[in-house]
Amino acid sequence: MNQILREQSRPAAMPLTGLVTERPALEFRSVAKRYGPVTAVAAVNFAIAPGSLVTLLGPSGCGKTSTLRLMAGLEHPTEGQILIDGHDVTHLSAAERDVSMVFQSYALFPHMTVMENVCYGLRASGMKRAEAEAQAADKLATVGLAGFERRLPSELSGGQQQRVAVARAIVLQPKVLLFDEPLSNLDAKLRRRVRADIRELQQRLNLTVVYVTHDQEEALAVSDRIIVMRGGTIVQDGGPRELYEQPNSRFIADFIGNANLLPVSLRRVDDSMAEVTAGDTVLRLPHRGLSDGAAELAVRPQCLSLRPGAAGAGELAGHLRKLAYLGDHTEYEVVLDGLGTELLVKGPPQAVPIPQGTPVSVSIDPAGAVVVAA
Repeated sequence: MNQILREQSRPAAMPLTGLVTERPALEFRSVAKRYGPVTAVAAVNFAIAPGSLVTLLGPSGCGKTSTLRLMAGLEHPTEGQILIDGHDVTHLSAAERDVSMVFQSYALFPHMTVMENVCYGLRASGMKRAEAEAQAADKLATVGLAGFERRLPSELSGGQQQRVAVARAIVLQPKVLLFDEPLSNLDAKLRRRVRADIRELQQRLNLTVVYVTHDQEEALAVSDRIIVMRGGTIVQDGGPRELYEQPNSRFIADFIGNANLLPVSLRRVDDSMAEVTAGDTVLRLPHRGLSDGAAELAVRPQCLSLRPGAAGAGELAGHLRKLAYLGDHTEYEVVLDGLGTELLVKGPPQAVPIPQGTPVSVSIDPAGAVVVAA
């Protein structure tokens, strides 16, 4: 459990140049990690502001977990520099860094009580029992577990075990708190509740948190900022709304939430806007530097509307392949005539369901459409 121990002495601070705002809580400067011929992290750069929750998001094998382990000191970079609160920690061990980590498996000691688990790091650092227990009790109350001090982990629910792990981490008062897939062992309903608890706690205590997940909805729900990784590199970095509404690539559009991707042709009309043609529909949209010619249009399912009948001007013609009633909305799968492209459309339930195979027309809300490179 050395990885959760708070450092007792810090190295002298290294000066940071060129900063006009407050010093980053954590910074990566051209950090790379290679295992022989395999590059897990490829010279990434980012800085994380104090008091923010930043999520590393991406598919399996993208480099997010390796990046987190580099922050924690469980791995050391092949090249580059890592700073925590302005201190160079690149070559320091996990125990020498002012970070705490909440593991996917919680990593609680099964033979220890809740109190003993939360006190572990403090006691290992030499703190007297009475003081350690007082601080642990305070943090258990903070996470809503006052009165659970004498229970064993086996006597707790999954969500309660998660909160014990959080209390054990924050009692060390780390500069940065790391979460490694913290909700993966919980069922869907409990995941939603615990992620809300983590976000509320982070904001209330003004914690600097780095959070790793492969779950896009989870990332959108808890984050101030999301760093999306693919193949060891950062492919987009921004706020949840920015990534969802303004993806910078086909990959981001398809990965962050559901997106329909339509083949289109693009013709720039000025420095920023273009005419985008999809079937018989012509939209005027920002082109963001794309060249004239083939492109793709990313449209969210809720930004498409559907009606039975032949397509009119500005609409796409298709037929309904199938539908699924989901209570507060219905999902429709539509195959576009002539293109063979399948669209997912989300809309309100209709009093009389549209029969499968019915000719339908689909219209696009330009506010929910983004042009990306083909």
